Amino acid sequence: MTSELEKSVHETAKVLTAEAEAAAEAEAAAAAERRPMARLRNYFLTGLVVAGPVAITLWLTWAIVTWVDDLVRPFIPVVYRPETYLNVYVPGYGLIIALVMLTFLGFLTANLVGRKLVEFGEKLLDRMPIVRPVYRTMKQIFETLFSKSGSSFRTVALVEFPAPRMWSLVFLSQPPSADVSAKLPQSEHVSAFLPCTPNPTTGFFFYVPRKDVVELDITVESAMTLLMSAGMVQPGEDQQKKLASMAAAAQAARASPV
Repeated sequence: MTSELEKSVHETAKVLTAEAEAAAEAEAAAAAERRPMARLRNYFLTGLVVAGPVAITLWLTWAIVTWVDDLVRPFIPVVYRPETYLNVYVPGYGLIIALVMLTFLGFLTANLVGRKLVEFGEKLLDRMPIVRPVYRTMKQIFETLFSKSGSSFRTVALVEFPAPRMWSLVFLSQPPSADVSAKLPQSEHVSAFLPCTPNPTTGFFFYVPRKDVVELDITVESAMTLLMSAGMVQPGEDQQKKLASMAAAAQAARASPV
């Protein structure tokens, strides 16, 4: 009876061992089959990482060049267009002409005669009820963005928004005017623009007390990259430590009793 039991246990062990060896062989075969596919997937992802930014950059550049060409082409006589003689579209000539004309316009405006003409044109626009506010607003925006003396977004800061212990990146611009400051609480305020992700051209504008703003030692370009990538592309390690320490210091100052 004992020998039959031992024989049965031995046969069962042999069967289990054979099944385990078959399972191991099947798993090894499946792994060997997956290995080439994994390599192909890695190659594809690597190629996508390399070619993706290049393709998007070229597409955006081409879109801007063709857009400017389409704007400038109607003002160029057919006789002077390159495609009239080459029978092929030449991209970029409209952009070159636009750059030359803008530079020449700036040169004329810097002279006395040019300034007088610009003042005369602005007086005409000021007499148009609908065009006047649009022109003034656009002029202020362009002067702020492109003028050397303008104060565009040059400072990046942290603001506790939209809830306590949640921090958002903001760009600081000019302080509020005297009329707005008179209606605000009796404390120094700054103008803050909170851009949205991943489109930083939209967002929220508000006035915030300066004591509630934590200014950061990072560039506007780094902050834009951080916003547009939704945090996937972080600033350098030192800047990350500065962000964390500044946020912690601001939170501790907020929690400490006055």
